[in-house]
Amino acid sequence: MSVRVRTARLRALLLTLVTFFVVAATATGCAGGDERPRVVVTTNILGDITREIVGDEADVSVLMKPGADPHSFGLSAVQAAELENADLIVHNGLGLEENVLRHVAAARASGVATFAAAEAADPLTFHAGADGAKEPDPHFWTDPDRVRTAAGLIADQVVEHVEGVREKAVRDNARRYDGQLADLTTWMEKTFAAIPEDRRALVTNHHVFGYLADRFGFRVIGAVIPSGTTLASPSSSDLRSLTRAMERAGVRTVFADSSRPTRLAEVLRQEMGGDVDVVPLYTESLTGKGEGAATYLDMMRANTTAMADGLVGD
Repeated sequence: MSVRVRTARLRALLLTLVTFFVVAATATGCAGGDERPRVVVTTNILGDITREIVGDEADVSVLMKPGADPHSFGLSAVQAAELENADLIVHNGLGLEENVLRHVAAARASGVATFAAAEAADPLTFHAGADGAKEPDPHFWTDPDRVRTAAGLIADQVVEHVEGVREKAVRDNARRYDGQLADLTTWMEKTFAAIPEDRRALVTNHHVFGYLADRFGFRVIGAVIPSGTTLASPSSSDLRSLTRAMERAGVRTVFADSSRPTRLAEVLRQEMGGDVDVVPLYTESLTGKGEGAATYLDMMRANTTAMADGLVGD
């Protein structure tokens, strides 16, 4: 093959490569211009609520997978980048997503709009540990009325910060979902009404149902882990104090996260020297589809039924 032929073929190959990269760059630029607005949500409970409000107006990306613990889940590098590129970040706040909040703070510092739902829902406090120090309670979603407040504020945030959404569509979605939340509250009130006053006592694996107790008239006797996070561990004195409180109140039913009821039952049986009924609930995470709590509404209805059955039969 002559030098002239080889040179011509090399030039043709280079021209093909240059053309390919120019076309690819142009296509990428066009795609970037057509990207849909994006809302990134940290927890799957808030993710479900936000999707109900946003509808088809924007993409909603949820960082926490079904069944994950919000206190311990962390982010991949790709997920951290999602936060930086979001139009709006919806997170729980009040220390719930302990390993994620620094990424949210970094995104906020770079100019991304953020909204902490729990901090805007009239938060409660609880007494934690032996010293009884007060801590903010991040588990506001156990009160559907506070979720109604947060949902309305999420709609406001979407309209204000997410360009390209149709305000009327977002408001219509929020209004429809608000009606569903109001129906949930009414149904919960009727279901809990069947529980006698002297049986309205709650013991949980950690402090998670304070808002529900405040809204629907329950007494919180105590928690196996006297903290608002699952990352803490109960001491022997904590367990002694709890079992004494349970004995004084005549309570032998404990409500625990569905992921760890067996271990908890064994610990309490050893402490109390007898049978303890541990009722599994969905506390801080939704499940996959068909697993009992795929949506916030499903979760609250399942928990309400289990609590009513557990306390009436205690």
